Amino acid sequence: MRELGLPPLVEPLKSGGLADAVYENADRSPALPQFSRREDPASPEWTPVTAAAFRQEVLDVAKGLVAEGIRFGDRVALMSRTRYEWTLFSFAVWSIGAQLVPVYPTSSSEQVHWILYDSKAAAIVVEHEDHVMTVGAVCDGLPLRRIWQLNAGCVRELTEQGRGVPDALVLGRRASVRPQLAAAITYTSGTTGRPKGCVITHSNLAIDCDTLLAGWSSLLAEPGEQPSVLAFLPLSHIYGLMMQVACVRGGVRLGHQPDITADALLPSLRTFRPTFIYAVPYVFEKIYKRARRSAEEAGRLQLFDRAVEAAVRYAEAVERRGLGTGAGPTPSLRVQHALYERSVYEGMRAVLGGRARYAMCAGSPLDRNLGLLFAGIGITIYDGYGLTESSGGVTAQPLGRVKFGTVGRPLPGCSIRIAWDGEILVRGDQVFAGYLDDRTGTEAVLRDGWLHTGDVGSLDDEGYLTITGRKNDIIKTSGGKSVAPAVLEERLRANPLVSRCLVVGDNRPFISALITLDPEALDHWKRLHRKQGLDIRALTADEELREEIQRAVLAANTAVSRAESIRAFRILPAEFSASEGLLTPSLKLRRAAIVKAYAREINELYAARPAK
Repeated sequence: MRELGLPPLVEPLKSGGLADAVYENADRSPALPQFSRREDPASPEWTPVTAAAFRQEVLDVAKGLVAEGIRFGDRVALMSRTRYEWTLFSFAVWSIGAQLVPVYPTSSSEQVHWILYDSKAAAIVVEHEDHVMTVGAVCDGLPLRRIWQLNAGCVRELTEQGRGVPDALVLGRRASVRPQLAAAITYTSGTTGRPKGCVITHSNLAIDCDTLLAGWSSLLAEPGEQPSVLAFLPLSHIYGLMMQVACVRGGVRLGHQPDITADALLPSLRTFRPTFIYAVPYVFEKIYKRARRSAEEAGRLQLFDRAVEAAVRYAEAVERRGLGTGAGPTPSLRVQHALYERSVYEGMRAVLGGRARYAMCAGSPLDRNLGLLFAGIGITIYDGYGLTESSGGVTAQPLGRVKFGTVGRPLPGCSIRIAWDGEILVRGDQVFAGYLDDRTGTEAVLRDGWLHTGDVGSLDDEGYLTITGRKNDIIKTSGGKSVAPAVLEERLRANPLVSRCLVVGDNRPFISALITLDPEALDHWKRLHRKQGLDIRALTADEELREEIQRAVLAANTAVSRAESIRAFRILPAEFSASEGLLTPSLKLRRAAIVKAYAREINELYAARPAK
């Protein structure tokens, strides 16, 4: 059993909670631009919000929540895209000792009902009318007392409601918050597909954020420059939530971009010009693919490909030097690399705003070659690893010693152990308090002080962690979305024609499915549709049959969010069998064996329908 732990870099939170940073920043540096925001998401103009102004807004909303009956310890759900008000409400909730319950804005009604029921949320903040309808359809029998809508002016409404509440009442509530109290109930999919509420304390989030700020703050900006970050990933995900808290605690100017599509995100990056990027692999993949496509359209594809090759070789040489295994780029490689600076590399950096030289990546492991490419063009990506149950970060690349293809070494104050079966175990102050009202589930993952992550990996001789798979069946797309396949597979099998279904999508841009058909049901369908003369191979491409399966897929997708839904599928010409090693003796799917056996079909699915 392999184990590695590093001494802590910072002290755990000794008193107070996460909201304290808002008030302390305003006292210490009231004129500091804490945020930049836009009233119109399409506008190139970003308006600064000072630390003092943000404190006042947080206080005003907090007083409104008190006036509306939100008590100390109540849970307030928040269902919205990434926007300024998400951050505003989260710190207002924490200011009065209430707990945040993030809800993905694309969640299905079934998921919303479960989260509100399980968390016993007293109120929910939603973004728009569609969210109101989603919540309204499932709120019968729930303890939900209030629904507020951002697009209907609820910030102004709550501010007015709270005018009669004395400031001292909010400050008294904030003074009662303790580090070990829950700050957020963050839901994540379990192996059964039903989301579990992870109890994340104020101390959990603070230790992760403070460790990263203490050890890696030099990456955030050039000396003397205020660091700035554009948040575009969902703040309802632990990764986004952690980065939001880190920015406020570290005095980093934060902007928000609600739409992550390339057409919306790239202009925002150009106008905001962040000094540091945090993203998931999918974002970096999209940037590379778009750059290559643009080069091809301009008739410069050969030049681009040569520049990419030079960037990768240059970064590999720099990596070897940093790790003490090489001398660095040769003079000829330096010259070759410099030739492509103006013609290729500068333009690729400009896509991200032109100022960032470092980035953080998490959600799923970053491909080694993609990491080398970006390092070669002048943006070094510090890949890391974490999960909801660890409040975000577990590992990060050490400063100046990035080893691409790994997720770095344990964060200071965190220990990692590789169990006999390869499972990654984690111990540290960032490990969550447990699953909400689920003692059995908590005891299954927290044993003897160690968090059993369900991920499988290895530590090399220098302590770098490589993720090699998952012990359970949870799928992680390249966009960092965790997807439990059981829900989709069960819903699809409810269709009479479907015999088996395997949902795939690990490190892919979206979810797909391999589907096998029940022979008897298929014979019946063929008779009804007068297609008895067609064999199974011909039927896999039959439009009527595909429409039938497509309807089954759409029905299954109603149980999950859009990001988790099946976007492509392949009907296979034969069932999975135990004799071929694709089923266990008890007829359970051997997932890895099926993925290997049908690797060509899976690759064709994604080649035929690239991510948009």
